Amino acid sequence: MAGASSDYHRGEMDIAEQQATFNLVMGMTKWGSLYLAAILLLLVLWFCVPAAGFLTGVVSAVVVVALGTFFLRDKPSEAH
Repeated sequence: MAGASSDYHRGEMDIAEQQATFNLVMGMTKWGSLYLAAILLLLVLWFCVPAAGFLTGVVSAVVVVALGTFFLRDKPSEAH
């Protein structure tokens, strides 16, 4: 017995929405992780290190965010 025919044809579906969703989730994960790391660094230096304080934590968190933004930003794709 032959299988039922369907309208699906492999490789012909528009996947722009799936790509946009994937890019959104990856961006939220990337930037959320960076900001979470900066907040944790601030809190650890502020409350857990006796020699450091609030100002040291803030400066360190700002440096982490600046470096993370520099290294994690989207690079322009090269034309082939």
